[in-house]
Amino acid sequence: MPLTGIDDRVVRVDAAAKARGEARYVCDYTFPDMLYAYMVRSSIPRGTIDSISIPKLPDGYYFISAADIPPEGKNELWMIQKDWRCFAEGDVRYVGETIGLLVGPDRNILKYLLDHVDIKYTEGIPAVSIDDGIACKGGAIVGEDNVLCQLYVEKGKPMSEVFAEADSIYEETLETGFQEHVHLETNAAIVTEEDGKYAIYASAQCPFYIRKSVAGLLGIPQEDIIIRQTTTGGAFGGKEHFPDVLCGPLLVAEHRIHKPIKLVFDREEDMLYSVKRHPSKVTYRTALDKDGNILGIEGLVYYNCGAYLSASYVVLQRGVFHANGVYDFPNTYVKGIGIATNTFPSDAFRGFGAPQTLFAIETHLDHIARKFGFDPAEYKARYFIKQGGETITNGHIVERVMLPEMMKQVVDASGYEEKIRKYPIGSGRGIGISFYNHGGAFTGNGEQAIIKAHARLVKTGGRVRIEVGSTEMGQGFQTALRKIAAVVLGIPIEDVDYDNPDTSLVCDSGPTAASRSTMIVGKIVERCAAEMKERWAEGDFSVEKEYEHPEGHPWDQSTFRGDAYLGYGWGCAAVEVEADKLTNEIHVTGIWSSHDIGHAIDELIVHGQVNGGIAQSIGYASMEKMENRNGYFRQSSMSDYVVPTSMEFPKQEWFLVENPYEWGPFGAKGMGELVFNGADAAYIDAVERALGITVHRIPMPPEDIEEALGNGQ
Repeated sequence: MPLTGIDDRVVRVDAAAKARGEARYVCDYTFPDMLYAYMVRSSIPRGTIDSISIPKLPDGYYFISAADIPPEGKNELWMIQKDWRCFAEGDVRYVGETIGLLVGPDRNILKYLLDHVDIKYTEGIPAVSIDDGIACKGGAIVGEDNVLCQLYVEKGKPMSEVFAEADSIYEETLETGFQEHVHLETNAAIVTEEDGKYAIYASAQCPFYIRKSVAGLLGIPQEDIIIRQTTTGGAFGGKEHFPDVLCGPLLVAEHRIHKPIKLVFDREEDMLYSVKRHPSKVTYRTALDKDGNILGIEGLVYYNCGAYLSASYVVLQRGVFHANGVYDFPNTYVKGIGIATNTFPSDAFRGFGAPQTLFAIETHLDHIARKFGFDPAEYKARYFIKQGGETITNGHIVERVMLPEMMKQVVDASGYEEKIRKYPIGSGRGIGISFYNHGGAFTGNGEQAIIKAHARLVKTGGRVRIEVGSTEMGQGFQTALRKIAAVVLGIPIEDVDYDNPDTSLVCDSGPTAASRSTMIVGKIVERCAAEMKERWAEGDFSVEKEYEHPEGHPWDQSTFRGDAYLGYGWGCAAVEVEADKLTNEIHVTGIWSSHDIGHAIDELIVHGQVNGGIAQSIGYASMEKMENRNGYFRQSSMSDYVVPTSMEFPKQEWFLVENPYEWGPFGAKGMGELVFNGADAAYIDAVERALGITVHRIPMPPEDIEEALGNGQ
């Protein structure tokens, strides 16, 4: 039966196959005469390669390196720029940098050969932390100052004037660390040849990204490479650009060997040798009058990019554009700098740069509020931005902002006002609150000038097939998109097909990232379906449409001025904790949240995203400690890198507010990243109140809390 409306509940279309173990991941694919590959990686963070000694290879085994790139190709992966080398040659810049591939039919023999590769280096002095990078420890890695990227935004008066008028200035630095994606499925890919073209099967978010990135290695047209996304067991941003780092060497190997080759990371490899969330260091200087009112804020934002740029410039942009949080301060200047270090390159992670600065601004305002004797929730609410308010990029908020209503939902449900009276500072119990947002889709002119997304619907008999490059990676998009098409067309959702994309068969609808899939690609599919419904009687045909940007919302990419985002997701979260003063363990006893995602396409999917995103955010603040010492990650397994489980936190109470977005399908906005962006700050607010400490960095596991208590912070 056709659905009666978009609010009808449906069973996720991928649920049964995954529950029964029928879904096929990269590991499940085999091909005749298939070989296996292991990466030969740098074992030092910085230095020159003096020699590479490969043990004698049995027949049918190969060592693949930069020397195997044909003359018409170049040793570069084209991500945002082309600075990331496919194979290190001459020097190495981080532990785990790909030097070569060992390829052969027996994985046990390959592991033996891998253990007997001998690489001699002349080691350099690595720059590992942001401070190391700023100081150019060991000499500059990039340019003369290690600055990979930078930008600034400003609104209002010059900050020199604002500080001159201030009665006081509150300054502090807040830091965040690495975070591991912990994919449900580790990174993996297979390359083979079909009809004179290369076919790559990959666990990936962005198939068209891979094709673009690796084609230059062989100097061939992108169309000569087919990317097929396989069932992808989680990504969280870690499979946006990083699959290029697997697929590039595999493509070069295939060019030489001409047999199918599979590369699958084990869990230790995935943790030690894959991209992470950018560590950050944010310094705010806030000008205040005698009553504690904010006159203006100046921010300096550093992100640790690692050895290559990858997506860091756009990650930094989003971080800077969210550095004012949900607030409309009269005067602002924020500068962002991406610093090169000798660590594994940082890359996309759920929230894409916004969580770092949102944590910083929320915690900074908590500290100012307590300094002047205000309740943080009441103090922050004074500065909530409103519809028409000026953003940090001199644009304006287009939509209605429902933060007061959301705050009331959370405050009432959590008993916040009673509990802040009931739990004195340092009593061992505390409740914290945070507010956050996330700009939906690509920044500024990214959608209309860079991505230019297309979508196509194909009608065959009574069935309709969706042909887009957007991917399912656990977030429920295959269900949501089918639901949109089915409701518009008035047909059962079972009559709508949407398979994992194959770049030779589907439109390039842009990356599955930036909280854009539902609000951008979903809207194009909705438009296709509306036309198809009108033409339904014509027989078999297809409808293809492209993204149309609403008029009247200017953006200047050269100055970063204008409407950076047309639609924002908005959030409010409260977290209650109880501290064990003997062990310094923190027990979360309550979680409440409210989100504005426009209109929910499927509340069951939204429920899962809210629960998962908030748990991941609290894990980021509390327990997910990924340390890098002298260029080496110390955590390499699920035993020493701890993530929240379903047993860690209580049942969450969550709310949505109805605020349909004008340019989204059925009023929907993006939400996958939003739900990560704020619970970390609410958790730290609660911990600070419970223990009477001041926190300046996350994560804060028990040993760091003990240090803070010992330092009297």
